[in-house]
Amino acid sequence: MKIRDASGWTMFVFGGLALLLGLVGLIRPEILLSILGFEVIDRAQRAAGDYSIVFMMASSMASFNMGAYYILAALNDVKSFYRWTVPFRVVTFTVFTAIVIERIAPAGFLGVGAWELIGAISTGTALYIEDRKMRETPVKESLRKKKIKRSE
Repeated sequence: MKIRDASGWTMFVFGGLALLLGLVGLIRPEILLSILGFEVIDRAQRAAGDYSIVFMMASSMASFNMGAYYILAALNDVKSFYRWTVPFRVVTFTVFTAIVIERIAPAGFLGVGAWELIGAISTGTALYIEDRKMRETPVKESLRKKKIKRSE
């Protein structure tokens, strides 16, 4: 298992960050609430029926798992998985940005959307460049072989 190219590295880095932030959220969800710009209320002061901490921990578990999927995909060079993530990361950016614009979430939440968009653009660009190189390689090899035949 080895990361072979730029698209794999984009997936590995994104996965590592998702896994680490998920772990932080599982251990201390208030840290993530603070990073995202939400007001942090002491657990003892939370009203009955306030499940914000539970929701943050559930989201953190999802982030942890997603990070593991991305890392494993990168280590196993699962290009089809890379491709699937790009449009969905753009959708995530769009939704997260919209909820900030609608004042449902604080401005700090834009960071999550930006992280997703940067990841989508990075992975998508790397895949595009790698695909172009792959298509050009057989053409270059064919031309090289023809040149060798002519010189013989």
